[in-house]
Amino acid sequence: MRATVFGLVMLVCLLAGLGPAFAGTAELVNALGQGDFKSREQAITALVVSGDATAVPVLDALEAGNLFLRKTDQHVFIGKADGDTLSLIDPATNQPAGTGQKFEFEKIKINNALRGIISNAKGGLTLFSADAATRRSAAATILKSGDAASLDALEKAIAAEKDAPTLALMIEAHAAALLNSQRPDAEKLSAIDALKKEGSRDSSALLVQLGSNAQEPIKSAALAAASSIENGLAAWSFAQNIWYGLSLGSVLLLAAIGLAITFGVMGIINMAHGELVMVGAYTAYVVQQTIAARFPGVQNEALLISIPGAFIVTGLLGMAIERCIIRFLYGRPLETLLATSGLSLILQQAIRSIFGPTNKEVSAPSWMSGAINITAGLSFTVNRITIMIFSVAIFAALMLLMKRSSLGLQMRSVTQNRPMARAMGIRAAWIDTLTFGLGSGIAGLAGVALTQIDNVSPNLGQNYIIDSFLVVVFGGVGNLWGTLAGALTLGIANKFLEPFAGAVLGKIIILVGVILFIQKKPRGLFALKGRWVET
Repeated sequence: MRATVFGLVMLVCLLAGLGPAFAGTAELVNALGQGDFKSREQAITALVVSGDATAVPVLDALEAGNLFLRKTDQHVFIGKADGDTLSLIDPATNQPAGTGQKFEFEKIKINNALRGIISNAKGGLTLFSADAATRRSAAATILKSGDAASLDALEKAIAAEKDAPTLALMIEAHAAALLNSQRPDAEKLSAIDALKKEGSRDSSALLVQLGSNAQEPIKSAALAAASSIENGLAAWSFAQNIWYGLSLGSVLLLAAIGLAITFGVMGIINMAHGELVMVGAYTAYVVQQTIAARFPGVQNEALLISIPGAFIVTGLLGMAIERCIIRFLYGRPLETLLATSGLSLILQQAIRSIFGPTNKEVSAPSWMSGAINITAGLSFTVNRITIMIFSVAIFAALMLLMKRSSLGLQMRSVTQNRPMARAMGIRAAWIDTLTFGLGSGIAGLAGVALTQIDNVSPNLGQNYIIDSFLVVVFGGVGNLWGTLAGALTLGIANKFLEPFAGAVLGKIIILVGVILFIQKKPRGLFALKGRWVET
């Protein structure tokens, strides 16, 4: 710390004494070849203060031992050795500057202390990068290290920063660096307040560390601020778990809503429902690969194009399954379970034979990337928000179909009283086929959504089939509102149990809870009503 402060003091004297000699980056770079290690430390710090990000390659070369001083005119070059010859690069322009003989140059040497200073200096210089992400990364590095030598560079970067998220991170990093400096206590107390307002976990860790080593009044202020941050993070953690639970619930809703239709209307225990989700995911993969190969200009819209494609493919596949297998097994639920279990194995092996056993990637479009940061302890990823909106849209469309269309009326009639529906002229067999196709098509839509949060593999559907059945049984067989309530309830419960019980034990606890609940309410949260249902 004292060496750093001494270096800064010497730098001020050096800048004051040399004046115009340090007016440009070229002069600052040439200063790296002058004097001893202490002089090089001052020159490195001067480069950081200059805020010229083009000096980063120079520091890289210095760290790698590729920086040379020409003896005749004391100019510094980046050099690449080739036998007795050096290929030279002008560090000011990063352009080739000819060649020279090795004996005409002197390698600029560094020690271990300078290597650490160079590492911090490169972090400080990237604060001035043209890329906002690079500037944020540099600020985050300084925030974690609390490097006091970066204070001057941070202050200069803060004055020039226009991007709001980057500016907030720089201010936080400046406060962390200031706490490790020899600045007056009044400035440090202000820095503690700044860290408290930011309220991040990194800020809390820095304040706890400061409180364990500092003297009063800094110690008390730091520990009090850290305690306040932890209390705030606990509250935001609760809100974050609610968000994660709703996000998981939306995924479960997508996976279960098609099953709720087939299970509720037809009484079919379809163990191949997960494989229909998988087929929808692979349809999205094929659509994206086809568009990338033939129509690269619309690749960013490939995911949207795959939505109707997946619905049609899985819907037709579901109708074929109903016509070829399911219709011969009505009234025999255990046999449908065995038949669809075998079908799920066939579909998995077919996908492995066509696409191979390895995971496939469905890249996210640009409009689904990134996150919305509410506070330091709460952020919403855009892909999860999109999936939630997608789930709600499918649910609303399905409710309109069930309540406002002729097909929906006939489906509800068959569900509530199949013999009476047949007596009224409804073709129950045709409704069964369309219903199974609709449920399968929705499973395909779930597969498209899951490509953005899970691996596309032959085992994709197996990860959600058990949870889907739990959602349907818990919410009430055949009731869409019950499926929605069940999905959100189980999603939130799962996310609150995971931190304490772990992922596996948490699912076991939920399973036991659902079993106990079904003992009290065998028809779930929202039971269907009707003579046929109740008999």
